[in-house]
Amino acid sequence: MEVEEGVQIDDKAKRMRDLLSSFYSPDSSSNASSLENYSSSSSRFATLDTINTTSFDADLYMNLLVQKSNLENLLQKHVEMAAEIKNLDTDLQMLVYENYNKFISATDTIKRMKNNIVGMEANMEQLLKKIMSVQSKSDGVNTSLFEKREHIEKLHRTRNLLRKVQFIYDLPTRLENCIKSEAYADAVKFYTGAMPIFKAYGESSFQECKRASEEAVDVIIKNLQRKVFSDSESIQARAEAVMLLKQLDFPVINLKVKLFEKLEQFLVNLHLDELKEPTNASADDNEPPKEGTVLDSASSAAHEASIREFVEAVRAYRAIFLDSEQQLLKLAQDFVTKHFDATRQKIKQLRSVELLAILRVIWSDVLLITEVLPEADLPDYALQAARIVVKDYINSTFKQLLLDISDALTKAQVGQKQGVEEYSLQVALEASRKAVIQGSLDVLQNFRQLLDENSDLVLKLRDLIIDWVQEGFQNFFWALDDHFVLLSGKSNSASQNLNIPGSIAGDKVRAGLVLVLAQLSLFIEQIAIPRITEEIASSFSGGGTRGFEYGPAFVPAETCRTFRSAGEKFLDLYIKMRTQKISVVLKKRFTAPNWVKHKEPREVHMFVDLLLQELEAIGTEVKQILPQGLHHKHRRTDSNGSTTSSRSNPYDRLGRSNTQKARSQLLETHLAKLFKQKMEIFTKVEHTQGSVLTTIVKLSLKSLHEFVRLQTFNRSGFQQIQLDIQFLKTALKGIAEDEAAVDFLLDEVIVATAERCLDPIPLEPPILDKLVQAKLAKNSEQSPVS
Repeated sequence: MEVEEGVQIDDKAKRMRDLLSSFYSPDSSSNASSLENYSSSSSRFATLDTINTTSFDADLYMNLLVQKSNLENLLQKHVEMAAEIKNLDTDLQMLVYENYNKFISATDTIKRMKNNIVGMEANMEQLLKKIMSVQSKSDGVNTSLFEKREHIEKLHRTRNLLRKVQFIYDLPTRLENCIKSEAYADAVKFYTGAMPIFKAYGESSFQECKRASEEAVDVIIKNLQRKVFSDSESIQARAEAVMLLKQLDFPVINLKVKLFEKLEQFLVNLHLDELKEPTNASADDNEPPKEGTVLDSASSAAHEASIREFVEAVRAYRAIFLDSEQQLLKLAQDFVTKHFDATRQKIKQLRSVELLAILRVIWSDVLLITEVLPEADLPDYALQAARIVVKDYINSTFKQLLLDISDALTKAQVGQKQGVEEYSLQVALEASRKAVIQGSLDVLQNFRQLLDENSDLVLKLRDLIIDWVQEGFQNFFWALDDHFVLLSGKSNSASQNLNIPGSIAGDKVRAGLVLVLAQLSLFIEQIAIPRITEEIASSFSGGGTRGFEYGPAFVPAETCRTFRSAGEKFLDLYIKMRTQKISVVLKKRFTAPNWVKHKEPREVHMFVDLLLQELEAIGTEVKQILPQGLHHKHRRTDSNGSTTSSRSNPYDRLGRSNTQKARSQLLETHLAKLFKQKMEIFTKVEHTQGSVLTTIVKLSLKSLHEFVRLQTFNRSGFQQIQLDIQFLKTALKGIAEDEAAVDFLLDEVIVATAERCLDPIPLEPPILDKLVQAKLAKNSEQSPVS
């Protein structure tokens, strides 16, 4: 139903439009023709919808309606059409009424327009007459004033020309007045205005005026130049002076170069003042700085005033020469670079307090310059330079510490050459110990002041400083170990690169110095490194700028192992050096005489005295350096083998009947050697007096044994060796700790001599004892009574 109602409404609207269009259609013929066309075509295509078209045929429509509809539909259609006709009549009446009102309104409007237009033509004719009258009068005035106007314009041009000529003649006077009143802007304006006339007539009519004006302008240029270079003038005044010089075609580039050179010379003078050595500098870090030091308040105030003056000069230069940014950036960076270069030149003489004062001054200067040249990025530039300076300072401090230790050690070398070994070795050891432990603590205290600084520059380097200090100690101990090797007479690539004064060539190294190095290495391992590690852990923990792949900066355990190994090597080297010297004495003893033709022994040979003197000198040396130790002397007992065996008393078993019997006894000695309990001769050397002396004695006797095996002896030669060894047995009891091992080695020498003897018949015990006692008595007489 709703769809049918909608269709009805659309049909009604279409019929209304068609009705209105047919009512107002101006062409009735076209409608007639369209009706004819419709009637002709409707016969073929007639439908019930044609009622709303312009070519509607009522008869045809009715015929179709009757044919297609039943009675009920026809009655309903009748009712609908009656309602539509009534609605259309109502709409048509309303339309006619509205159009009628519009027609009436249009008629009234036309009447009013007709009334207003009445009389307008007369007014327009009157206005035209007035305009023509004004035009005729104007033409008359122009005609009468034409000649006078031309004359006035000519006079005006002449007057302007006279004014210009008068201005040119008055220009020198005007310029002089401007010079007196320093109105240089007006003077330049006047002169530049006259320049076209001077170019055109300056060589003829106005020659004198041009010359006088140019002289005045030269004075103005000189005054403007002085104004540009005057520091008392404001920046605006100096910039204005440069602009005026540009208007006068003065080569401003020369001024730019000269002014820049002035800035550079300012920096040179500033750095020359900074490079002057401080006077009356305090030697103690805890004492307040005295006059003339880098911390002098008067000097700091003067420096701040100078740098502010420099900043103002840079500000003026930048305002005057707008294209000077790159030059000023380079100048500012050079200023900071020279600052740090001057600091690096004095870095060896600086304390941490003084270095911090310099860094504060530099940072203050950087901040001041950054205000006028922020593009230079001076804070980052200064931070990179400060990293280098602080790291160099830390490295220089460690190098100085290494030099102090080296000086203390080389005194031992000088002392031994001068014959004051006891004093020099004791002093060298104590001084070197103090240099290591106290010097390291002083260095840490010095570096701690860097960490206590609260300036922005140093705070940014805090973690780096911690890492540098830890790395510095690690590198310091490595370098110290290399330097010890160099002092001991050996060399390696690392020690050769140290380039430290006081290094000693290998052939000039004294054994006492090597002993000092051995004991000092032990001290560093046991005392110095643990103490330094505690200080680093308490004050220099943190850091962390190193990558994890590089490991910790300071490795105490590895360093301790290094010096433990160094101490053992130096102790072995000392023993080797002393043993080699004793071997020289033994070699001279056994290579000089002809042992086959040796005479009968009368007394203990002199080489025994030389051997004992060397051992006594070694004992004196080790007693002042090494501790006594807790070991007791090991005396010979039956547990070490039968004392009555042929091995224990080799010459007691050697009979005097004949040579064949002696040789059979030697064979028995060799057999006893196979079944005798094995004795441990050489044990690990300890850092004690007894251990070192015992080891040297054992090695010396071993060398003696080897020299004996290289010779051939007669009976007298064998008996001489027997006598010397018997005396050594008594003498070595007070020197060596391991008496059993020493006796064993001495017995080895006797056996080896008997093996190399043509007739091994020993001395009788009474004779042997008599000669030994005679030697002892002689020695007691020669030695002073204590």
